[in-house]
Amino acid sequence: MTVTLPATGRAAGLARQAARDTLVAWQVAYLEETAVLLVSELVGNVLRHARTRALAMAMYLDPEVASLLIEVHDTDPREPRPRTPETLDESGFGFVLIEALAGKWGVRQTGVGKAVWVELDAGQPVNHP
Repeated sequence: MTVTLPATGRAAGLARQAARDTLVAWQVAYLEETAVLLVSELVGNVLRHARTRALAMAMYLDPEVASLLIEVHDTDPREPRPRTPETLDESGFGFVLIEALAGKWGVRQTGVGKAVWVELDAGQPVNHP
């Protein structure tokens, strides 16, 4: 599944809804809470930090290895720079969440910019503390 998103404040909401609909259709709705949070963070990071006019979200489910891959593409080739926020900081926790919730994450260069991706284990229902 791939969806093109406007580089506006509406992008995160559209991406969350597309993720929800796709996960239900793929019968992995138990990943919804975690996947939607990660989608929100990835799209939000693009909107805040990338100088881009176009962005897209792609999701791939690989039943053979039981993984869900989520990518957010933008036209800015600069890689994100995760930081460790201070306790009282109001922002900067996006990659802290991504590292805590995603099995793996990374960045790959594309022909027009980059894709930031996260991978979730789709084999077991997610238990949140």
